[in-house]
Amino acid sequence: MSDHFIYYAESNIVCFLIFAIMLVHDRFNMDRQEKQIKYDHALIAFMCYFVSDIFWTAVVSGLLPKNTFTAILTNFLNYIIMAAVTYTWLHYVMAVEQAPNRNKRINRFAILFPFLIITVAMIVLLIFAPGFMLTDTFEPSIAFNILQTAVPFIYIGAVIVYVVRRSKQEKNLADKRKHIYIGFFPLIVVVGGLVQIALPKIPIFCFSCTVLMLIFYIQSMEVQISIDPLTGLNNRNQLHRFLEQSSNVRSENKKTYVMMIDVNDFKYINDNFGHSEGDRALVLIAESLQTVVKKSGISSFLGRYGGDEFILVIQSDNEDEIEAFIASLRSEITLKCLAHDPSYMITVGVGYDEWYSKQDSFNKCMQRADHKLYLDKERVKRHAS
Repeated sequence: MSDHFIYYAESNIVCFLIFAIMLVHDRFNMDRQEKQIKYDHALIAFMCYFVSDIFWTAVVSGLLPKNTFTAILTNFLNYIIMAAVTYTWLHYVMAVEQAPNRNKRINRFAILFPFLIITVAMIVLLIFAPGFMLTDTFEPSIAFNILQTAVPFIYIGAVIVYVVRRSKQEKNLADKRKHIYIGFFPLIVVVGGLVQIALPKIPIFCFSCTVLMLIFYIQSMEVQISIDPLTGLNNRNQLHRFLEQSSNVRSENKKTYVMMIDVNDFKYINDNFGHSEGDRALVLIAESLQTVVKKSGISSFLGRYGGDEFILVIQSDNEDEIEAFIASLRSEITLKCLAHDPSYMITVGVGYDEWYSKQDSFNKCMQRADHKLYLDKERVKRHAS
């Protein structure tokens, strides 16, 4: 039995150290977004579980005495920590999904309410009716198990319902999968727990949690490397990766165009309305671009090139399709401006040129598109005056 304890303890310590490394790395990250902070809270909850699992195994293995006190302590501690794991994951999902009003005090209390009610009920029963909660051999009773799993399943159910509703609103299959993937993570953890019950001598739950959280952590790092944090679009790093794969930018049946988009009078927006309003303008442009790209169905790469400049690499049959795309973009920006009721109207300059062949470099094509962008901005200014 001591060998069993040592194996379990070593496994949990290794998993604890892996999570600690991820947590320390996140803590030293200067760009700490809300979803990253919520992810760290989930990491801490899992780390607490690894510690409690060592204590629970010591009791089961006989290294610590098994009595009313240790039985109540280990099982109640497991309940608290598993509730914390699912509670923090629910908040992480809400941050990733940008759920509205998620940080309002009344909503935070509503989420915490099931935990408070069931915890009070468990404490009252354990104090005044311990025989109802534990068997004669100090094992948790059916009532204890029901109360112990109620809160985690409530939170898991809330996550699943939320992501399913969000996925139904998406038309793009990739976006649907993204919602489902993050929402059904707790179910995978539950499966790991069930396998743990079937194979009690192997710490399956510990390892499954660690592997899955590592997958999310690696994906988060990938997003930080390749995604612009303000607009959610691809950044220059991702553009370079895209261009390195010739299959992305060359098609035998279609022409390839490079399009540059720039916000007109962006300095005026920052100087007169503040940099936060400038950021809002950039987000509005990014949302407009994403909307038009989805509606058009044109194969393209969309990214923020830098500052107030955006880039599109488009595969199209002809220039008429490109011109229609630009008209739709300008119309979409106007509609979003009116919907947001800003104190100014946002306009953009657009320039594009064909990337002719392998002898024509991407940088040269981008320079031509940038020159046409400048001419278009001048045209827009003359038209406005």
